[in-house]
Amino acid sequence: MTKSRKFAVILIAIALIGSMLGFSCFATEGEEANVLLSAPAEEVVLSYDVLSEKAGVIAEASAETLEEANAVIAEQNALIKEISQAIGEEFSAEIGAAASAEEAAEIIAAQNEAIAELLENIAPEEEPYVSKFANSAWALLPPVVAIVLALITKEVYSSLFIGIVVGGLLYSEFSFEGTITHVFSDGFVASVADSYNMGIIIFLIVLGAMVSMMNKAGGSAAFGRWASKHIKSRVGAQLSTVLFGCLIFIDDYFNCLTVGSVMRPVTDAHKVSRAKLAYLIDATAAPICIIAPISSWAAAVAGFVAEEEVSGFQLFLNAIPYNFYALLTIVMMIAITLMKFDFGPMKLHEANALKGDLFTTDAESFSNSTDGENANPKGKVIDLIIPVVLLIIACVIGMIYSGGFFDASSDSYHDVINAFSGADASIGLLYGSFVTLILTVAYFMIRRVVTFKNCMESIPEGFKAMVPAIMILACAWTLKAMTDSLGAKEFIAGIVESTAGGFANFLPAIIFLIACGLSFATGTSWGTFGILIPLVLSVFPYNSGAISIISISACMAGAVCGDHCSPISDTTIMASAGAQSNHINHVSTQLPYALTVAGVSFVTYVIAGLLAKTGLAIVALPIGIVITVATLLTIKAVTKKKA
Repeated sequence: MTKSRKFAVILIAIALIGSMLGFSCFATEGEEANVLLSAPAEEVVLSYDVLSEKAGVIAEASAETLEEANAVIAEQNALIKEISQAIGEEFSAEIGAAASAEEAAEIIAAQNEAIAELLENIAPEEEPYVSKFANSAWALLPPVVAIVLALITKEVYSSLFIGIVVGGLLYSEFSFEGTITHVFSDGFVASVADSYNMGIIIFLIVLGAMVSMMNKAGGSAAFGRWASKHIKSRVGAQLSTVLFGCLIFIDDYFNCLTVGSVMRPVTDAHKVSRAKLAYLIDATAAPICIIAPISSWAAAVAGFVAEEEVSGFQLFLNAIPYNFYALLTIVMMIAITLMKFDFGPMKLHEANALKGDLFTTDAESFSNSTDGENANPKGKVIDLIIPVVLLIIACVIGMIYSGGFFDASSDSYHDVINAFSGADASIGLLYGSFVTLILTVAYFMIRRVVTFKNCMESIPEGFKAMVPAIMILACAWTLKAMTDSLGAKEFIAGIVESTAGGFANFLPAIIFLIACGLSFATGTSWGTFGILIPLVLSVFPYNSGAISIISISACMAGAVCGDHCSPISDTTIMASAGAQSNHINHVSTQLPYALTVAGVSFVTYVIAGLLAKTGLAIVALPIGIVITVATLLTIKAVTKKKA
């Protein structure tokens, strides 16, 4: 190949690269572009189109001789000057003619890059797609459809999927192709591929494997035998479940599955229905985590607070006495257990359980459960306790590790509170569960209660046990993606802002109701925190006094209440999985209990709001407890008369 041909090839390659650079200029808002803000939009677009076309022509230009290459450089100089004038920048010194082919090639490549960068400053900004149904009441239609269908048909998978399809249709404005793309690509695939969600899925699988392994080792059966000797009544079994749930306050996911696997043999032995067990698990998951200072929920709430006067963690601590829904839920569980009565659909489930039917419906779904299957008769209670204690310790360490506790360059280095505030629950629980799984396998092999082969067989068995929960979670996450794309959060935020004026004393109660609705419809309490806490603090800054703390508490309480009631909430789904209860049975039996506490909480927030300026707002809590007990006594008397 001759030197001139080599030179031509080099210039053609440079031109191709320049062409790619010239046409890859998408809208990135730069400071230089601010000069054009006063110009009409049509002029900006026209300038970009014309200059971009010129850049493309120059980039595609070929030069076989040094003279032709220098001509290209001259054209580049002229174009750079023209673009500089368009964006109001001072034109830099003109590049002189090149003395050699190599120098020309370098100059042309550099100039094409400079042109591409300059063009980025005037590239027209692409308007994001917004559905005509977005930011309106239509955004709440998909979850409403899913929830209503689930409660009517008692079938959760198809109900959630129909809700998702409704969301896709609204987003795409009833375009078939747009609906398919949004539902599957933006919905299912994006939701399941999300790193946080994938971490939760793997955590579920590992925890399922551990439960299967503990059952094979005989630890669960041994605990059941021990409990049958020491826990003598149904009341004792239920109170033990409540107590154990209160002790597992680190994370709601962890709580649901751990409490369920440990207490299921105990409640089964005392003929407590699976629906009642699911309620006790669910009621000691989110409601306990939201009032526990060392928990993933405390960290999440702290992360949403951006106040200069107070840290997020301090605000969380101050809000605990006013978190009426969480505190009254605990009162509710203890009261109905000690009073020995149930109401609503739960009454039927408990009556059937006393006759030996723990499920009432859909018992066949759990006929393949590994509980007690091939259990080692040599298993001891310690074979259950040690894995659970290891799991708690490992998950705590995993949480603070993900928050930077062991990272010397982190602000959270050797600071437990900040480490929890910055923790990633998905990563922390994943680390903790994997470490525990390895240690548990080693422990069981040393104890010789389970072979290595049986330990490995427990992994797919645990996965199988968690498949229903994973499927429902995937659908729930996708439904949330649909509501997010339709602007449900923005719609609710607008309602909060519009009701802020003129209702100051009643605002905590209003915030509680709005948080309930948003959390119920979207199935996420954390998302509700993220929307409402900044809004509440903008209306009532921390220095506003007690009304600020009460309003923040109402936001958290409402979010937990909606999450507690919602059939598409991941915590509700995991409570069903932990109790091995039919999901719709759990939702329908729990709803009257949760709504009873929600009604009392609403009244209590009205009282707290009215007493906020007097400094006696804390009196609302004992008043709420009295109202809760009085309400339950009334319901008991009414249901007894009807019976």
